[in-house]
Formats: sequence, C-alpha cells, structure tokens
Amino acid sequence: MSKPIRVILADDHAVVRAGIRQFLEHASDIQVIAEADDGDMARQLIQEHKPDVAVLDIQMPQATGIEVTRWVRANYPAVGVLVLTSYDDDPYVMAVLQAGANGYVLKTASPTHIVQAVRNVNEGKSALDPAIARKLMAHIAGHGKSQPEYESLTERELEVLILAGKGFTNKAIGVQLGISDRTVQGHLAKTYGKLQANSRTEAVMRAVSLGLVPAEVGE
Repeated sequence: MSKPIRVILADDHAVVRAGIRQFLEHASDIQVIAEADDGDMARQLIQEHKPDVAVLDIQMPQATGIEVTRWVRANYPAVGVLVLTSYDDDPYVMAVLQAGANGYVLKTASPTHIVQAVRNVNEGKSALDPAIARKLMAHIAGHGKSQPEYESLTERELEVLILAGKGFTNKAIGVQLGISDRTVQGHLAKTYGKLQANSRTEAVMRAVSLGLVPAEVGE
C-alpha cells in the first residue's frame, strides 16, 4: 500500500476539528498527524512535520489562514494548502487564491467532497468548491476590461497550462510533452508572470477568461 496522505488540520474550533478529523481519517489513505487551534501553531506544526497537505480555516487567532498560506508558499512550496472555511465572500476568495492556496472548499461541502479535495491537492491538482469556481470566473470576467494587456503565451506554455488545468502533476506533464519536470516548472513560472497569477488555479481561470484555453479546462 502507498503511504497515507499526511495532513495537518488547523481550525480554532475544537468541535469543528474533531468532526473534520473523523471523516478525513475514515478514508484509509489519509492520516491527520497534528492539529492546531491558531495560525502560529499551524506554522510551527507545518515547519516540524512538513505534511503533504495543510487544511486551514481562514479566521484563526494569531495568524489567519491567508497569512499562513503565504508563509507556506514562501517557505514550504511542496506542502499543499487546502482552505476549508465557511466564508465565500469575494474578497476572501481572491485573497486566498492570490496567496497561493491549492484549494478552497466550503465547510458546507459533503465529507466525500472534502476528502477528495485533500486527495486532489496532494496530487498537485486544484480543488475548488463549485460555488467558489463560479465566483472566481465571474470576478475575472467582470474585471477583464480594466485588466492590463497580457504578454502572449508561447505554444509550449499553453500546452503546459492546459495539462496543468486538467490536474496533471509537473512530472506527468513532462512525460506527456517529453520534457523534464524542471522545464515544466519553468514554463509555469513564466506563465504565472505573464498572466499575473500566483497559482495554477488563478492562471488557468485567467487563461480561460481571456479565451486562451478551452473553458472545460477550468472546470
């Protein structure tokens, strides 16, 4: 059997953590290795354990989930971040995705959906609640006219972005295109810069809104 997905769970409500932990660990391939009740403790545990996925609430004492996400991206880029929250307001959605979170799921989602979101984030895929995805698309489309012109993507950058949008990891993309995963990472970095995006999800959504890639890629 493959190793379980190692998860750190951060939420300032003990009852909520207990409920989330119960159905996460009901899945045989997920193991919650530590819990935090504030943002500072979340950072300490991530630094200590280097989990596969950090599941974070947004509103926590000491440091918000958004601040922790930025810190993870700057210091532990290999750690996947799934924000699990009750907030679906546009400013929160944009701030979380711009901070570099891999996923954004509402606490009203089914346990099955949340478990799958953890798996997707662990595999390097995006995990967006359908309601959040609609908000993001509407936000990007609504601000399209005021956004600056984007530098055009090369054919290879588009190929890489489309495959990334379909959920393939850097290694899998490299295999399909006959290039190294380091080269894939380089193409994605250039793409983020051209599209002024901070994550795969944001880059794909922006590319879809600009008509650069098919709409079904972002679904």
